[in-house]
Amino acid sequence: MKVKINGKVMEYRNVWMENGIVNMIDQTRLPFEFRIQKTKSYRETAEAIRKMQIRGAPAIGVAASYGLVQAALEFINLKPEEFWRKMEEVAQEFLNTRPTAVDLHNMVKRMMTKIKKAESPQQCLQIALSESQLIAEENAEACKKIGLLGRDLIKSGDGVLTHCNTGALGTVDYGTAISIIKFAHYQGKKFIVLATETRPWLQGRLTDWELTQEDIEHYIIADAAAGYYMDRGEVQIVLVGADRILPNGDVINKIGTRILAVLAHENNIPFVVAAPTTSIDLFPKAENIKIEERDTKEITHIKGYNEETKELQTLRLYLTDRVKNPVFDITPAKYISKIVTEKHIIEPPYNLKKQLQN
Repeated sequence: MKVKINGKVMEYRNVWMENGIVNMIDQTRLPFEFRIQKTKSYRETAEAIRKMQIRGAPAIGVAASYGLVQAALEFINLKPEEFWRKMEEVAQEFLNTRPTAVDLHNMVKRMMTKIKKAESPQQCLQIALSESQLIAEENAEACKKIGLLGRDLIKSGDGVLTHCNTGALGTVDYGTAISIIKFAHYQGKKFIVLATETRPWLQGRLTDWELTQEDIEHYIIADAAAGYYMDRGEVQIVLVGADRILPNGDVINKIGTRILAVLAHENNIPFVVAAPTTSIDLFPKAENIKIEERDTKEITHIKGYNEETKELQTLRLYLTDRVKNPVFDITPAKYISKIVTEKHIIEPPYNLKKQLQN
């Protein structure tokens, strides 16, 4: 992704590994400070996922893959039986960090399936390192293809509404819905992006930061203002990402997505979901689909930037602690116009098990 630092444009990936250290752009500091968080152990990597220093379904899956490499490095001198027991425990620890996003489960499962073929801890480490790098490269390439496939969905003069952050900060590079926006921009099209602020984590700040790096015209709007702009005819397409897509086309994504889908449907506006195939759960079990509920303080408190002290500050907004904080909702397939993957653009009626085979 493009990052402007001291007047220079640099290229960064959102997450990568070097010499056993996982490097990630610390999203809790953006957009006020660009900082690379370095996690030196699987425990630190898991904590970074829990604390949302790295977020976005594909990004946390890749980070967990690197975390398994760190675990193999740490346990490599243990006896094989103890080594494998530890690796299973670490895999479960990563799965528990963010229970809803399916990329995390898919990538951890893929890693464990591969490394279990190893005949020794030393061989396991080599396989883990190779596979994690392959997973990262595949995600970056998939997100690039999503942008290339979906760019023609945006026309010059369009108003594009997006929710949460679906850019490179949620993946290894390029992003999902924002990848489509970027590649439409690269075609020379002139359009305006309306980005919801996305309470309670205000991920619209990340979208604003990414679109600013790309010089894409955009405005941040309150979540509740989306219907106003749709009614005024200022939105021609809604583009969102996904944390999990079910075979029937239902989409689990950032809280507030369902509201936007219903509004788009009522206003005859295409509602398009962009996600790599790693975000598709083809064999879901109802008991495994857990809608994550996070700390009530994410609602009762807000973090902002003090321009005088140049520091982030946390302020309390409510006296009450009687708060519910689900961070995802489920959008029924009937509201979704298209699903853009790296393979092709899928249209209803949705039967993803069959459609992905074509």
